[in-house]
Amino acid sequence: MSVETEPTVAEATDIEGIAGELGELIARSEEYEAYEAAQKQVKESEHAQGKIDEFESLRQEFMLARQTGDATQEDLQKLQQAQGELHDIPVMAEYLEAQAELDAKLEALNEAISEPLSVDFGEQAGGCCQD
Repeated sequence: MSVETEPTVAEATDIEGIAGELGELIARSEEYEAYEAAQKQVKESEHAQGKIDEFESLRQEFMLARQTGDATQEDLQKLQQAQGELHDIPVMAEYLEAQAELDAKLEALNEAISEPLSVDFGEQAGGCCQD
């Protein structure tokens, strides 16, 4: 029969150190570096920034119209068209691809951490009030 004990201060510090090392390794990963580079390109692209602003404005208008019950199918289609135009910009498409690859990497790491814990680590770390 094994007795579970609380981690010692040294063990807790080791765990925090290992977590910090994991964060550093993630930041140096190919997926994260590609994401950072793609994000920088989007921020530096005047065309992409203009389309982002346009999309965000339409999205806000649509959300307001939806809250007041005034949203139409035409409004939704206009929003979807603006989103499609935004995603068709080459730097934005590269960013979205890099983001998806980083998300997949982080999900794989979440699964690896969660497996021995019998809990979804990422979900538990993400918030306090989950059902």
